[in-house]
Amino acid sequence: MRSRDGNRTSTLSIFKLILFFYSLTLSASEYLISYRYVVKDAILFNEKLDISKSMHKCLGNPLTPLILENDGNHNLIEIISQNEEEFSSYLHQLGLNVKHSEFNLNNQNSSTTVLTLKTTCFKVDFNDNFVRIAPLK
Repeated sequence: MRSRDGNRTSTLSIFKLILFFYSLTLSASEYLISYRYVVKDAILFNEKLDISKSMHKCLGNPLTPLILENDGNHNLIEIISQNEEEFSSYLHQLGLNVKHSEFNLNNQNSSTTVLTLKTTCFKVDFNDNFVRIAPLK
């Protein structure tokens, strides 16, 4: 595009550059993830992982991200199920609330341990070869 005096204006190229960087920030989605793990008498009783797309923009700074391999898939639930052990150990590193109870009835011990990650907003960036998941704090 040329201006009236014949010089090229860089307005269009600057606009394209701003649009490019803005689209990079838009490609990162925000998800709400909660996790609950219940062990009763040393046996896994229940494990529940809830993932939903955030309806509002989450505020906060991203912490250290987890990077999982991806084959171009944009379904977070499928990606996490393929890398379940790695994601589970990452959640344990974030810090889980632990509740433990024990009781004895007729000389039989019974215990219950509940590990919980309260609902946390995660910023998820999908790329062709990997997915970057970072909790916001």
